[in-house]
Amino acid sequence: MKIVEQINQPIAYEMELFEQKFLLSMSSKVALLNRITHYIVNRKGKQMRPMFVFLVAKMINNGEVSERTYRGASVIELIHTATLVHDDVVDDSNRRRGFFSINALWKNKIAVLIGDYLLSKGLLLSIDNNDFDLLKIISVAVREMSEGELLQIEKARKLDITEDIYYDIIRQKTATLIAACCSLGAASVKPNSPEVETMRKFGELIGMAFQIKDDLFDYGEMQIGKPTGIDIKEQKMTLPLIHVLNICTAKEKAWLINSIKNHNKDKQRVKEVIAFVKTNGGLDYAVTKMKSFQQEALTLLEVYPKSEFKEALELMVNYVIDRKK
Repeated sequence: MKIVEQINQPIAYEMELFEQKFLLSMSSKVALLNRITHYIVNRKGKQMRPMFVFLVAKMINNGEVSERTYRGASVIELIHTATLVHDDVVDDSNRRRGFFSINALWKNKIAVLIGDYLLSKGLLLSIDNNDFDLLKIISVAVREMSEGELLQIEKARKLDITEDIYYDIIRQKTATLIAACCSLGAASVKPNSPEVETMRKFGELIGMAFQIKDDLFDYGEMQIGKPTGIDIKEQKMTLPLIHVLNICTAKEKAWLINSIKNHNKDKQRVKEVIAFVKTNGGLDYAVTKMKSFQQEALTLLEVYPKSEFKEALELMVNYVIDRKK
């Protein structure tokens, strides 16, 4: 059995019901909208975000979820999907998970409007049911994701990212959404309990490990969707590179920065940068950091009694850093 199926097993019923509720939450009187939302739902990925919501809710609430849990999972998925649709427009990307993106099929204007529509549906789903605590968790996540993206753009221009700034960026850009899912799962069944913050922290740690794993893929550790060296071509400062910039000589640093700023389209030069980062321990350093985030996350689960939901979450934490793509 694949790991994702194994993780999904204890929440298979909830996930199936969630699919129906999620499709309903998108429905509209406009035929074009319904056609596009059906297209989105039929081409979804592994659905890690709703899985986190349900697993956390069931782990801390004796295997029980509530209607609020379904709404929380739907809202996070609506808003996350909205950001992906907008991202594809901004990046001028024609593919998403191997399928055509919305903007490739229906043009930018429609894609932007679809993103806005999904965002408003997500907000209204919370407001109509007085789930203001859940809405706050999600709104904070959206604000942080935007700030993280902008901070990364600002720093990429100067290439002056320290390790601390890098953690700030990935905490906001990537970790905050997984943190919101786990926090939502807890808040949906135990509002205002200490678990809401514990689970937020748990999700944040997983998100940090997840992003560092993504950084490592750029160095060709295994074959995945994106080609090797794409972060360097896009002048993205990742942890292996930041670490090596901190420990190399001034001359080597000047060469590295010049390569990234002025020769990032030169395939041979990008290969040399990758080799330099590997030789100087950049990957080993990043792996160590990733594993420390993973361990911290697992430690937060220790206080909970043994259950299939806890085991699935532990599997999820390990899958994040063992995944091949």
